[in-house]
Amino acid sequence: MSKIYTLISLLFWITVCVLAHAHGPRSPACKSVPGSGGWPSLETWTALNQSIGGRLLQPTPPGAVCHPDQTSYNPAQCPLVQSSWFTESLHSDDPVSAQWNNWNNDTCLPDPRAPCSAAGYPIYVINATTAEHVKAGIDFARTQNIRLIVKNSGHDFTGRSSAPNSLSIWVHHMKGIKEHKKSFQLRSCNVTIEGHAITAAAGTQMQETYRATALLNRTVVGGNGRTVALGGFITGGGHSILAPHYGMAADQVLEMELVTPMGEVLTANECQNTDLFWAFRGGGGSTFGVLTSITLKTIPSPSVMTLTFQFATSSSSPHAFDAITYFISQFPSLADAGVTGYPIIFNGVANGSDGGQTLASGVIGKVIVLDTHNATDILAKFEPLFAHINATWPGFVFFTSTTYHPSFGAWYEENYDPSPVGYGSVMGSRLLDTPALAANATATKLALERFSAGGQATVYIVSGKGVWDAQPRGGSTAVNPAWRRAVVHATASVSFAPLNETARAAAISQTNSLTAALRELTPSMGAYVNEASRYEPDWQHTFWGDNYSRLLKIKRAVDPDDVFWCVPCVGNERWHEVDDVLCRV
Repeated sequence: MSKIYTLISLLFWITVCVLAHAHGPRSPACKSVPGSGGWPSLETWTALNQSIGGRLLQPTPPGAVCHPDQTSYNPAQCPLVQSSWFTESLHSDDPVSAQWNNWNNDTCLPDPRAPCSAAGYPIYVINATTAEHVKAGIDFARTQNIRLIVKNSGHDFTGRSSAPNSLSIWVHHMKGIKEHKKSFQLRSCNVTIEGHAITAAAGTQMQETYRATALLNRTVVGGNGRTVALGGFITGGGHSILAPHYGMAADQVLEMELVTPMGEVLTANECQNTDLFWAFRGGGGSTFGVLTSITLKTIPSPSVMTLTFQFATSSSSPHAFDAITYFISQFPSLADAGVTGYPIIFNGVANGSDGGQTLASGVIGKVIVLDTHNATDILAKFEPLFAHINATWPGFVFFTSTTYHPSFGAWYEENYDPSPVGYGSVMGSRLLDTPALAANATATKLALERFSAGGQATVYIVSGKGVWDAQPRGGSTAVNPAWRRAVVHATASVSFAPLNETARAAAISQTNSLTAALRELTPSMGAYVNEASRYEPDWQHTFWGDNYSRLLKIKRAVDPDDVFWCVPCVGNERWHEVDDVLCRV
């Protein structure tokens, strides 16, 4: 079979070279687009399709079924698409759709009153299930000067997996998990790593990974969203509710298989291709190549005790943010005591207790401790804090509830992030260390109040000693060094109406204004690249700190022609988008 594949591949590239020569030289100033002299002919695309066994797709936008002027119009299917537009699965299972509308430029919403075109979507998609499929796509994009993107589920807060006039490598069906029960032997390396591990295809999603490891009474350091895929998650670093105990997801990686921008299928570990092994763990996706598989340490599945809580008061109270700030200032101590989880500040939202007649402010969330079935073990950490708030700033209403789960997998099935999708949204974020949370109550109060002014903001406890003291293979990773001091990952999002450039610009401006409050509070910290603003100023250092210079050097070495380009991504400074065309600066 491999000899047949090699022969087909050879014939394909001979055809590509002949056809490319026949169509004349292309301009290096911009990536090729349909109608330009350098855009491949139909025969060239057909040759690519044949070389990968018919896996080249030319999909239509999913919303097109609602538009009578589109070839895929289907009035029977339109209501089904409309009713599922706000669910993850529609966008995750579609080869071109993003989970947030703005990353496809609102060009084809499932509303027959709106315009519809494929202008915001890739033109061709390779449904890749092997490294050879990925290689074929990369080689084609490089030799044909075509913009290249990578998509799994479209769970991407900065729109890196969407682009017009592009070829997309869709790794969504690159699935499979292999267990290593007692140890793992690094490839081409005289090193055996003791302990349980798994090797997972890079398209494997979080829920699939948790379910597979739960059957082994194990789990991994992973994200909370169901459709988050291992490839994109780990290339961004990967925060987790388990990270404060075990380190970030990138810290768990033992080995990777990847395809470089030059089309090489490589193994990267602590013994070989060490620069890529370092860069792929936190340096960002769609930048240094494409991950095809990842080998990760697993951990014994812990039991989980959850505290669901809320405290709130009238937003008109002058002491609302005094109490909120005090509570959040205790997060470093809570993290030291083994508490992790997902608190959220709400600021001036409709008060559910009176039917929305007034506004309320406070904190709501779910937090956990591991390996206990005793609710007192978590309540005892929070009740003194609530008592202090009640005694110092009367007028707050409190709610608490505890739940026990015998395994992490059981906890996850009831507590995954539902990830609302199907609308336009931009996000800003910041990592907060102990001084930011506790050193100056007045400064922290003002910053948190400004940051949550859009209605709510997350203050997730997803870092701590396990992240600070992590010992990843090879000595280090490209993860933002600010993570090694952080306690909290804070985010704020702004949604906006579709097909409204004024609303989009206002949302971007508001997000930047909200995030500026925490930038000013923590000028020496940074942000998490996978959940952040595409429009973050000084993004190079915000997302990678002192690691950026090394990452840029690696990028220039492995991708001298910028086969991969995205925002905000290492080394993208040499190109910019002119309308829907990618051109050199």
